[in-house]
Amino acid sequence: MIPIISSNLSALRAFGKKMAVIANNVANINSEGFKKSRAVLKEGPVNDVSVEISKVKTPGPLVPVEEDGKTVLKETSNVELAQEIPQASLTKRYYQANLAVLDEEDEMLGTLLDILE
Repeated sequence: MIPIISSNLSALRAFGKKMAVIANNVANINSEGFKKSRAVLKEGPVNDVSVEISKVKTPGPLVPVEEDGKTVLKETSNVELAQEIPQASLTKRYYQANLAVLDEEDEMLGTLLDILE
């Protein structure tokens, strides 16, 4: 496979995984005690991109909840939309940029094949 295509496909897979992690965080924002995850992209040895996913163990805010006539503090999720939405937006742009490179590569290969015919 052509190296630029291989590295772009690897990046697309990585950005897809990162977006899935962000989506999972947002989907669980109201889940009691949920701990968000972070996806960190790392450059591999052969121009590929790998994803390292880890839990963020910081505690979520405590909110008072009524249980059996008593008020108790419950931990909510540690997900903050103010962090997740910008990350989703950036990840989407990176994904689009890699798609644009693949489109250009496809067009250049098509032109080359037309010349060779």
